[in-house]
Amino acid sequence: MHFRERLDKVLEWFLVVLMSLLVIDVLWQVTSRYVLINPSSFTTELAGYLMIWTGILGAGYVAGKNEHLAIDLLIQRSSPRRRKRLLILINLLIILFSVFVMVVGGSWLVYTRFLLNVRSADLQLPLGYVYLVVPVSGLIITYYGIDNIKMFIRQK
Repeated sequence: MHFRERLDKVLEWFLVVLMSLLVIDVLWQVTSRYVLINPSSFTTELAGYLMIWTGILGAGYVAGKNEHLAIDLLIQRSSPRRRKRLLILINLLIILFSVFVMVVGGSWLVYTRFLLNVRSADLQLPLGYVYLVVPVSGLIITYYGIDNIKMFIRQK
């Protein structure tokens, strides 16, 4: 099994776990609010953080599957040679974005949250852990972009 396939499987399972935790959290929130008439204070905050992780890691996962939203009208109408060049250019732009915005910017965000000891209101969780998903997902997207470019170059 190639590294890409293993990464896909790990991301799939991790996203399933995150979504399951999110469902359980929201169910508990509804149960505690409407059945027990004693709303749980941490569930809203936890649901938000789980959604952040699911959304951003999910973006990395769909980038690897090439299932992200795209306007591919130009690619569809291009010759095979031009299509290959466009796909390489698109992946280079994705790599640049993910490296500079997600990895560099996200790492700075994580570093400053830990440095300033910023904590969440209810869970008292260091927010650096919440934002850690941004550079991690950026690295994942960068890997997929590089792997896609290598695949396009090998194609005849």
